Amino acid sequence: MAPRSPSKGQLYRTPNGTAKATTTEKPKDYSSHGVTDNDIFMLPTSDFQLLGVLTAIAAVIRLFRIYQPSSVVFDEVHFGGFASKYIKGKFFMDVHPPLAKLLITLAGWLAGFDGEFDFKDIGKDYLEPGVPYVAMRLLPAVLGVMTVPMIFLTLKATGCRTMTAALGAGMLIFENGLLTQSRLILLDSPLIALTAFTALAWTCFTNQHEQGPSKAFDASWWFWLVASGLGLGATVSVKWVGLFTIAWVGSLTIVQLWVLLGDTTTVTPRLWFKHLLARFFCLIVIPLTFYVALFGIHFICLVNPGDGDGFMSSEFQATLNSKAMQDVPVDVIMGSRVSIRHHNTHGGYLHSHNSMYPTGSKQQQITLYPHKDENNAWLLENQTQPLGIDGEEIKGVKAWDETEPVPVKDGSILRLYHVITDRRLHSHDVRPPVSEADWQNEVSAYGYEGFEGDANDLFRVEIIKSMSDGALAKQQVRTIETKFKLVHIMTGCSLFSHKVKLPDWGFEQQEVTCAKQGTLPNSIWYVEQNEHPHLGANAEKVNYKHPGFFGKFWELQKVMWTTNAGLVESHAWDSRPPSWPILRRGINFWGKDHRQIYLIGNPIIWWTSTIAIGVYFVFKGLSVLRWQRGFRDYENVNFKRFDYEIGTSVLGWAFHYLPFFLMARQLFLHHYFPALYFAIITTCQVYDFATNRVGGSFSIKDTPAIGRTGIVLFLAVSVVAFTLYAPLAYGNPWTKEACRSVKLFDTWDFDCNAFHTDLEQYDMVQPSSNIQPTEAPNAAAGDQNKMPPQQMVTPQAPVDGVDVKREEKIEYRDQDGNILNEEQVKQLEGKVSFNTRYETRTRILDGKGKEIDDVSTGEHSADFAGTAPEHPADHEPETAAEPEDDGREYPATASPEDDVNKERSVKKNDQGKPKPASEKKAATKKDEL
Repeated sequence: MAPRSPSKGQLYRTPNGTAKATTTEKPKDYSSHGVTDNDIFMLPTSDFQLLGVLTAIAAVIRLFRIYQPSSVVFDEVHFGGFASKYIKGKFFMDVHPPLAKLLITLAGWLAGFDGEFDFKDIGKDYLEPGVPYVAMRLLPAVLGVMTVPMIFLTLKATGCRTMTAALGAGMLIFENGLLTQSRLILLDSPLIALTAFTALAWTCFTNQHEQGPSKAFDASWWFWLVASGLGLGATVSVKWVGLFTIAWVGSLTIVQLWVLLGDTTTVTPRLWFKHLLARFFCLIVIPLTFYVALFGIHFICLVNPGDGDGFMSSEFQATLNSKAMQDVPVDVIMGSRVSIRHHNTHGGYLHSHNSMYPTGSKQQQITLYPHKDENNAWLLENQTQPLGIDGEEIKGVKAWDETEPVPVKDGSILRLYHVITDRRLHSHDVRPPVSEADWQNEVSAYGYEGFEGDANDLFRVEIIKSMSDGALAKQQVRTIETKFKLVHIMTGCSLFSHKVKLPDWGFEQQEVTCAKQGTLPNSIWYVEQNEHPHLGANAEKVNYKHPGFFGKFWELQKVMWTTNAGLVESHAWDSRPPSWPILRRGINFWGKDHRQIYLIGNPIIWWTSTIAIGVYFVFKGLSVLRWQRGFRDYENVNFKRFDYEIGTSVLGWAFHYLPFFLMARQLFLHHYFPALYFAIITTCQVYDFATNRVGGSFSIKDTPAIGRTGIVLFLAVSVVAFTLYAPLAYGNPWTKEACRSVKLFDTWDFDCNAFHTDLEQYDMVQPSSNIQPTEAPNAAAGDQNKMPPQQMVTPQAPVDGVDVKREEKIEYRDQDGNILNEEQVKQLEGKVSFNTRYETRTRILDGKGKEIDDVSTGEHSADFAGTAPEHPADHEPETAAEPEDDGREYPATASPEDDVNKERSVKKNDQGKPKPASEKKAATKKDEL
């Protein structure tokens, strides 16, 4: 940084306490004017002592009552659940890379976690099953603590004074949002910690680079460049938000190389390429290798099938234990018993079971089912029966077992006989029960044992030559290798499936129709299993091609990207980027026993950092205008350093904030945290320049006591604000009055009515988990969902003159929240499924029936509703009413054990109304990831 204008050759002391000779002359090489050696390893002892104190304070703040609450909070549902799956080796699909999840799993495993707890519901108790949740929360908490020394050292590396670095550390310590996020089993604390490490390493490397040729390629130069690469790799291995960090470092690297290119005195072309290759290796090869290696560990851990393998291709699934199949005969012939798999929507099987459609033809259901099952078996019949030696037709579905093999070729006309239920695949000009579009026909299973069938059972094989593997596979159907369409002879439609799921009567399996205008990928099928008496041990065999590590890696990246981009539905607590810098709204994480955890930032720190960003933009705008008018501001070294140093931090803020404006997916306040980190750094740098470097008649750099006093006062106000909102971060007891007194805006939608009126009441009321919940009626006839426990049911004390009653009201709403009338509900019954949502709403009436807003009854308001809604990091959106697409995003998948148990638990009624059949003949339910 710039010295206090020493004379040429004069020694002066840098902010780090080291002596350095300087000159006011502009350097003749690529070293930057006014830069000093800010080596953080050369800090004075007093700085390290202060750093130790600040870190200790951060540890106390972050770890205070970390055991509280002792139940699942917000996205612990997902990331704790992933730890269970890692320990059990069950494959899952998540939109985030694996580093932080692996570290959380390691912490839990070292503490004795066996993976049996499923983290399924917000509010689920940790204590009774003995989950080492504290150890798992310690990992993000410790990383949250480590961001404090990293921001201190980063500010020192930029040349800021020690008190300014302490200001940055204090702002990080007392930021309520960062505190809340770092105390739970979530990914944001590791993300911010690794972003902070990368910023520290890159700042130190930049300082080495700006000192010119004398520092190039020495040990310290290499150390910080390699550390920057490792930081980039680790950051992007936690969340893809790390790509923004890569973009920040990459843009600054381009600037460095451009400056080097302009130094014709000391930088030869050969030396420039050496700089380029060094940066390429450290900032591209190292991060990429680190990222790919993490997925290698990910695949090693997840070797068993799980509820995420349905997202992956058949080739990928075949690499999992028990998913691999034996080699199967390659030639598909008439009479082959086959399983037919859908090519596009994650490889579900053509499936039928002994349950009927409730509408339409009311014939047997045809679905797409994600697991291997005997109900996936179909026998391929020719359109006519074979002839025997005597010229007579051979009757029966096994007639082709007694004749010479007849291959199924392109153009062959088939009937598909369902082996278990003795019915044939069938279609007709009847609208499907769910997708009632004119261009789609119902597909059913029709007939009985001994029935010869009719013309609506006939389908023509059309081989898709461009997608089939091998010359022979383009002419005749070969197992796995041939991709084909099944075209209905009578109507011309193609057998089709997409990501629309059937309601409960279809066991939430995927819909199969016959589409006249269906997209090609959703109309393509292939044979996976193939058996026939003529295809013995010596028959030519085939199997899936093993994708190899890089094939699996690349496929998973594509699925992660597609799924992440598909999270576009609204969420109860989502928010948009324009609201983040002004802290317009938070996120409700958890609520129970009249306590609440609500993610909200410290408004003093938040708004000050936003103002600092604005200050730089105003400065930059004025400086550009003055430059255009011929002013020579950039000849002033402090002016130039202010623009570059703070501009670097603002660029980091912009890269971590502005891209969210381009995203249509769900977004939340915590997505702003990496940008907030850079905004805090910017705030400190602006303050340091204003109090320590800017000269002139209003300068206070010669009276450092003023600057220090400002820091103390600002931190004091920040601590007060931190304390006021701390109960929302820790889940501590709070009162309604205290809550309302600090609720500055209506958009801060934490529920003050959820808290008691007096702190002493927290000692008298028993936890809600010991109280039996009240049952509520089902939202719709046939809805098999059971009501979840009410998390906020508490004893009610009588209040004089107040009538407190419990009323039950049922409302039906569509996907947009519009209330449906009885006639609309009747029209939808049997076509869609109704999901039940239970809310407790309290209305307090006086003796005249007038509603009272503020009476202390111990009851909570409607807005609180017990617990925070789940955060769908990778949930499957509702699909019943969505338009047609390529169907690759969301598989209908669950564990086979759950499906079989569900099938066996429900019987078919007398009217043939669809219920799950027994003996493994139906039913799958999507387990949320």
